[in-house]
Amino acid sequence: MASSSVPSSQPARPPRPNLAFRRLRGSRSPAEFAAAVRRAAREIGERVSCDARYVHRVEAGEIRCPNYAYERVFLHMFPGRTLTDLGFAPRSSVRGRRTGAAGGRPENPADATSETSGACEPYETHDRYDTYDEYDPHDHEESDVLRRAFMTGGATVAAAALGPYGLVPEAPAAQRPVRRAGSTDACALEEAVRRIRVLDDRHGADGLYRRAAAPLRAAYELLNAGAVRQRTADRLYAGAGELAISVGWLAHDSGRFDDARSHYAEALATARVTGDPALEAHAFCNTAFLARDAGRPREAVRAAQAAQRAARPLGSPRLMSLLALREAGGWAGLADRAGCEQALVRAQAYFDRGPAEADPEWMTFYGEAELEGLEAQCWSTLGDWPRAARHARRAAELQNPHFTRNLALYTAELADDLARGGRPDEAAQAGMRALDLLSDVQSSRVRSMLSGTSRVLLPHRRTSGVSEFLDRHASLPRMV
Repeated sequence: MASSSVPSSQPARPPRPNLAFRRLRGSRSPAEFAAAVRRAAREIGERVSCDARYVHRVEAGEIRCPNYAYERVFLHMFPGRTLTDLGFAPRSSVRGRRTGAAGGRPENPADATSETSGACEPYETHDRYDTYDEYDPHDHEESDVLRRAFMTGGATVAAAALGPYGLVPEAPAAQRPVRRAGSTDACALEEAVRRIRVLDDRHGADGLYRRAAAPLRAAYELLNAGAVRQRTADRLYAGAGELAISVGWLAHDSGRFDDARSHYAEALATARVTGDPALEAHAFCNTAFLARDAGRPREAVRAAQAAQRAARPLGSPRLMSLLALREAGGWAGLADRAGCEQALVRAQAYFDRGPAEADPEWMTFYGEAELEGLEAQCWSTLGDWPRAARHARRAAELQNPHFTRNLALYTAELADDLARGGRPDEAAQAGMRALDLLSDVQSSRVRSMLSGTSRVLLPHRRTSGVSEFLDRHASLPRMV
């Protein structure tokens, strides 16, 4: 582990925008360019967690030189160019190295100037669940699990204001005052998390994800600015981690799995840095859910078990119930019926203990309807369509209408289970109800489920109601 000591002084001048890198992005959005970076990384066997926020930071000049993993990816994307051609500073100028030093390593890291300290990309780029045959200590030194991102200062650090819904883009860096964060900022950050969750519950993720990136960037600038009091700092860390999870969920629900993975990893790193078991349990919970949806059931089991270890001292049976369901979903994906059933029994037993004061605020969605819905998904994965349909129907009947997105999800689940269970007429009826809900809900996840149902029902077009459902589904506008 690299030394945790960092200079306390601020840079003498603001970062210079990287115009060369911006030109290379061209007409692509930051998110589209980040996706291209991740694809290029996979082509050469690298693993980087590039997202739109990283691209923004490079273009703003906050990252004067990328770490070694990103360097290899960028040079692969733009063959024949050097780092300086891409607008970055020479590595020796930002790492405190002296020309000719053995192995290119700094003679003494403590001698690095305040101008260059923390100038390299500090974020973890590798997947924490995987191991690699080759280990580059330089990469580890440069990532260091978000620590330098939060501990080092910058000339343009500011507490950017979050709008009433936490969805207002931040002002240009030159227009933002440099100050330390206070309790008002912590309250604004916490409110942004609540507002995003409420809007997602009602309308789904697709229309929110891009708008939520701005408050997430603002949240980490608040952390970087520092807080007046330790209690405020603790609230900021917890709020930023929860916001990263919320934005990750918006990416998850809208089908952007790589972006979601990056945000969840960021939240998990924040939890580890601050020693926050509640945030760690939440991050692992969502990581398990994502792994299941992305077809990595063994990772889902491991992440859910890690979440349970973190959550056990918190005193929330409902949280433990949800985490047991996440584990059950992983076992179902592995076709381990016994493991799935054991986890489902634990989930029900924890749920029956009732609510507690220690239940996290973010778990307002978790009630009997969600318990039934998640169990339905387990039986569906195991191919037990009649049992899956029973639980999905009960989930839809129990769901509070406020959670419109979840109601659409359970109804779509019911339609799919009925279709695969050989009941096409009932499946079409449920599918029509789900389509009605899509007028208020934007969720790629729900739409994807209905697309699968329509494919199953195609051979039954002449069955009562099926043709109407297929025609209406085919007329849905394509998502942008």
